[in-house]
Amino acid sequence: MKETDSEKLALLYERFRDVCLVEKEVWTEILMPRQVNQGMVLTNVQDRYEVIIDDPQIEDTLEANIPLGSSALGAAINTYKEHISFVKK
Repeated sequence: MKETDSEKLALLYERFRDVCLVEKEVWTEILMPRQVNQGMVLTNVQDRYEVIIDDPQIEDTLEANIPLGSSALGAAINTYKEHISFVKK
């Protein structure tokens, strides 16, 4: 199921940026803590998302921005976010 909720997408783009910076490469799968509206929150329960980048040149551009830090990578992700999608597994 492709994620379309704007608030969730904002969190996923941020998480994608952080994972790429830590791993030092474009990561194709990310984990997000599960959103719980009521009841007990289990921090070890996470949703798994596949990251889909529809253009290899954009993936190369993101990869080139990783060594430049959080701001540069965040700006690149923001520029190309229409080519980056998240599919919940």
